[in-house]
Amino acid sequence: MQLLAFVLIYPLLWFISILPFRLLYAVSDLLFVVLYHIAGYRKKTVIENLKLVFPEKTEAERKRITKRFYHHLCDMILESIKSMSISLEDMKARYKFTNIELVKEFEKQNKSIVLMCAHYGSWEWIFIIQTYVKYRGYAIYKRLNNKYFDKLVRGIRARYNSYLVTTKETIPTLTENMKNGVLTMNGFVSDQTPKKEKAFHWNTFMGIEVPIHTGAEMLAKKLDMPVLFFSVKRIKRGFYETTFQTLAEQPKAFKDYEITDAFMKLVEQQIHEAPEYYLWTHKRWKHRRV
Repeated sequence: MQLLAFVLIYPLLWFISILPFRLLYAVSDLLFVVLYHIAGYRKKTVIENLKLVFPEKTEAERKRITKRFYHHLCDMILESIKSMSISLEDMKARYKFTNIELVKEFEKQNKSIVLMCAHYGSWEWIFIIQTYVKYRGYAIYKRLNNKYFDKLVRGIRARYNSYLVTTKETIPTLTENMKNGVLTMNGFVSDQTPKKEKAFHWNTFMGIEVPIHTGAEMLAKKLDMPVLFFSVKRIKRGFYETTFQTLAEQPKAFKDYEITDAFMKLVEQQIHEAPEYYLWTHKRWKHRRV
């Protein structure tokens, strides 16, 4: 069944990926109608999340954020599909880095690094960074149930010397690379909700006390890797700008969870500036302390 699903769906995905951007975003507009107006995909979760973190906003304001968020979500889905065939030139024109020199400086120092980001803006095209540096790139992800689509996603990333590893594979893979003298750049989307029974640290996020993932910080300390945060700003439809910021050059010098807490504060800042670009469909506050 997995192979049949792949064989049936892949041609459609490929066709969408080769559409010019004007038509691609027309498909995105159609998808918005389906997800927001017809299917109401996770709309209840989005509304509840916004009401929870923005109690001071009016219902009309939250509704406006909701609609803008769904438009952006649909763009993200279509841009992810576009990754299958987008040219290097198009990618570089649409996803720019304001201070790539910061990353290159750590590379010159022969230091592997940890990159932390949130489900904000656009994280799908970040792997284009591999064309600017010599690092071997890794991103931690959850394996897809369909092994054929999982292989497809891995292949897309591998086009630019970027590789996906599961949580269980992370430490063995990076330790082995360190032993072999391979410089790595390791990406963590660190704003997810950890399982309550596996939560080591709680703190406030958008004014609500929740468990917080600490894996990126713990790995950085274990392997003595500098930690950088990258924020993504949407310039206009289909165009993004990424900026890096050093969170910890010597992570072992920081108290436990200090780096993680600093990261979460930066994520909060992004959300307050433009809340429509955060991923409101995931249940980030489901384990909150009341």
